[in-house]
Amino acid sequence: MNQDYIKPDNWSIIEEGFDTESVKSSESLFSIGNGAMGQRANFEETYTNETFQGSYIAGVYYPDKTKVGWWKNGYPEYFAKVLNAPNWIGINIEINGENLDLNRCQAVKNFRRELNMKEGWYLRTFEAVLRNETEIAVNVKRFLSLDDDQAGYINYEIVPLNKAAKITFKPYIDAGVHNEDANWEEKFWEPLQVKSQGNEAFVTARTFKTHFTATTFMHNSIFVDGKNQNLTPENTTQSEDKIEFAYTVNIVQGQKTSIQKIGGYTVSTNHNDTVYAAAEVMKSVSTKGYDQMLKAQADAWSKIWEMSDITIDGDVKAQQGIRFNIFQLNQTYSGKDSRLNIGPKGFTGEKYGGSTYWDTEAYCIPFYMATKDQQVARNLLTYRYNQLDKAIENAAKLGFKNGAALYPMVTMNGEECHNEWEITFEEIHRNGAIAFAIYNYHRFTGDYSYIPEKGLEVLIAIARFWHQRATYSAHRDAYVILGVTGPNEYENNVNNNWYTNYLAKWCIDYTVEQIEKIKSDYTEDYSRIMSKVTLNDAEIKQWKAVSGNMYFPYSQKHNVYLQQDGFLDKELVKVSDLDKSQRPINQKWSWDRILRSPYIKQADVLQGFYFFEDHFSKVELERHFDFYEPFTVHESSLSPCVHSIQAAVLGKMDMAYTFYLRTSRLDLDDYNKEVEEGCHITSMAGTWMSIVEGFGGMRIKKDQLHFEPKIPQGWDSYSFKINFRGQVLKVSVHPNETRFSLEGGRQLKVSVNDKEVLVEPNSLVTV
Repeated sequence: MNQDYIKPDNWSIIEEGFDTESVKSSESLFSIGNGAMGQRANFEETYTNETFQGSYIAGVYYPDKTKVGWWKNGYPEYFAKVLNAPNWIGINIEINGENLDLNRCQAVKNFRRELNMKEGWYLRTFEAVLRNETEIAVNVKRFLSLDDDQAGYINYEIVPLNKAAKITFKPYIDAGVHNEDANWEEKFWEPLQVKSQGNEAFVTARTFKTHFTATTFMHNSIFVDGKNQNLTPENTTQSEDKIEFAYTVNIVQGQKTSIQKIGGYTVSTNHNDTVYAAAEVMKSVSTKGYDQMLKAQADAWSKIWEMSDITIDGDVKAQQGIRFNIFQLNQTYSGKDSRLNIGPKGFTGEKYGGSTYWDTEAYCIPFYMATKDQQVARNLLTYRYNQLDKAIENAAKLGFKNGAALYPMVTMNGEECHNEWEITFEEIHRNGAIAFAIYNYHRFTGDYSYIPEKGLEVLIAIARFWHQRATYSAHRDAYVILGVTGPNEYENNVNNNWYTNYLAKWCIDYTVEQIEKIKSDYTEDYSRIMSKVTLNDAEIKQWKAVSGNMYFPYSQKHNVYLQQDGFLDKELVKVSDLDKSQRPINQKWSWDRILRSPYIKQADVLQGFYFFEDHFSKVELERHFDFYEPFTVHESSLSPCVHSIQAAVLGKMDMAYTFYLRTSRLDLDDYNKEVEEGCHITSMAGTWMSIVEGFGGMRIKKDQLHFEPKIPQGWDSYSFKINFRGQVLKVSVHPNETRFSLEGGRQLKVSVNDKEVLVEPNSLVTV
């Protein structure tokens, strides 16, 4: 049974009733972020039951020394950890001498939380009876500003319901934090300075090893019945890494008091003097004040939704799911800073180290290309270009030469920091996803300039890797790629994973094509690049020998490409014939048993058919889908979206819808029983793809948008917008028609079910 305590709602995530069992899950689901920082939905006040406290600063990490039983050559020295950052949200509260703690109250009533995705704020309300018999009503609203992205705001209101109350607010900032996920239980932050002036406090700390300096700050104001009391702290408690103020007010029954707390981080990656910068941030934000900042937040989110919203009429759970996914993607990455990337958990948890994976190129770039300015996607490509030297170093550690590059499976700064050998050394298909993203960016935006400026160097280094990684097999008289792990991580150290071999061939062919184009059309760039990489015709000829004679395992009996050489040696029992008590197999079975099974964690051969759909006929896709999907357990968050898109292409709409619901509500309904560790941010882009590319059937063919719209049963309509080459096209799909409208100064030709349609600016076209 999946969890189902989240109330269906079009624009909000809502929880009603207080249940200690769901606190950690809710801390993930109600997380907030603004691209520069984020935090789990921890309580501001003391909470003595199980909780996973987490605040994170984009780009700040720690190289946690790898912990393995025995070392292998080329092994990463460390696993990069996104750091639990100093806590600025804390406000201990004393009421008539007793500390407020929902775990210790006599009763908690009318508990409700809401994450309002439309306006970008998080609200928690409840009534509590303390052990000293005082009854209170609490209303707390919190947001992280999109405009002033170094700051967040908390408005914490209390009303005593049954008697007068002496209330002491004790706001604090604390750098004495630990990671849930740490190899050696070390501390990651070294405190440097704690200081305060008036209602403001600063704790400056530096990370060990990486030496990021962050000043965590707070500014507090106390109100009674909405009037600022202009109080200064009556008491200040501080240690080497923490500071706490105390403010006391006496109020009568029914009167409202509140603390407004501004907090956040200034970081050495952006400022020389982080304390001075923090004071400036607080001055600017406190001058604007809470109401103005809250309005600006709603306005900023309104602009984001204007472009990226997907509406679904007739299915609230589906609508809530897609908006939650789009909201979290926009909270995680704004595209403002090309030094940053998208971690699989974003700002919602620590798993996967908060680093960059191939998810960015394979899943996220399409979302950001279509819903933002194309510069955002270009920044993501630039991120990899800037790390090319490190990718060449990574390959050299494994014995590759001559400028061959192996991009890391997991990275913060370009160095490989993933510490499972079968993935670090073998899951090399990630190189292909990076090359594919360059192709995909040009295909969608029409901006070729990236390739001569930066992309070709990346492509050449990747092609060199594939050329060296392939082995000539005299037995087959073909090139093979041995000892790999494909996207299906439930098979390790296999030979000739079809997807990897196909990508390798495609990468080489695509690189050669681009070299020819740049040689003829961009002569200056060509000369610059060739002198830098010292590439000659003889080497290109060797590449072509590999790509022209690549081996692809194939079954004549089943008429399908084989996932890898030994796939048919397995006992081919379908997932539907597996006892339900055995699922998920990654939690129930030994790794040995999983590796010998036919079960597929996520799209593997089908991932290749997704990338290169136009290389195959629909008949071939159907044959491969019908063969592999029954063995797929979808125990990766990246799996359901690819299958949803392909089921839609094949007209299997019930299946497409089931997969869509699974990808869109993966976290809300906690399909994988792990949401308390954080949300699956990168796969959320796949949810967007499920609607736009799956149900909407959007493709780019010959520089033109193509659509084959379909609609799930029970939906009245759905709509989305695409920013295509500087023009915004709105697509609205109904059971019997599709409507197009265009914002922009010039007409746009699109193809709908293979018929050309001309859409004029500011007019509606119905097909």
